[in-house]
Amino acid sequence: MATYTHGHHESVLRSHNNRTIANSAEYLRPHLTPDASLLDVGAGPGTITVDLAAHVAHVTATEIGESELALSQTLAAERGLSNIDFGVEDAHALSFPDASFDIVHAHQVLQHVADPVQALREMRRVTKPGGIVAARDADYAGFFWFPLLPELDEWLRLYREAARANGGEPDAGRRLLSWARAAGFEEVTATASTWCYATPEERAWWGGMWADRILESALARQLVDSAMASRADLLRISDAWRAWADDGDGWFLLPHGEILARA
Repeated sequence: MATYTHGHHESVLRSHNNRTIANSAEYLRPHLTPDASLLDVGAGPGTITVDLAAHVAHVTATEIGESELALSQTLAAERGLSNIDFGVEDAHALSFPDASFDIVHAHQVLQHVADPVQALREMRRVTKPGGIVAARDADYAGFFWFPLLPELDEWLRLYREAARANGGEPDAGRRLLSWARAAGFEEVTATASTWCYATPEERAWWGGMWADRILESALARQLVDSAMASRADLLRISDAWRAWADDGDGWFLLPHGEILARA
């Protein structure tokens, strides 16, 4: 299993807690049916998970460890949901029997696993014949922004280097179709969608989040501990994120690849 580059600092969860079906899994919505069983691989803080639970009969949410799983368990309990169960799982070797679920969903997961093709094979194995495996991942090499601040170029380079040092693939979005085909799927629909931040409120949220994240998250510790960057470098990048957020011309686009693969 690869190391999760972002970690679970508050600044990371500030971003992840914003995710819903509407902004992160709209491509899957037409396939959500009231009688479906769904496996959510890498549930994170659970905001997409609880959204999914409102549309299907039952959700099984998984994470790589008990502390990570507790995030989605807490949110489900706060929402009073009884149709979600939870388990610690390795995406490369799921413990479920063959053909256990109608839908298997993974959001921003395959970019972090050591072997995304094997993870997709496992997702296919536990999906019922004719069921759907759905995955969505960002593609960091396709990020675009304005104004063109050199410190943000530095940020992107450092993130991609750190993610690859951890065994992940930050440019996963463009590879999802090829990974699904390598995993044995023959019927795959590949699409794309974006997040875009341009209003003052969106810039304050996204830029402020990354200004904190580059200083306080697991990524920050990795960059300094591995000598990829100094604390002074990270402070410069943090300041640039705040300058971007304060700029009325500020605009940021994040592309995502998506696949719906028929088991």
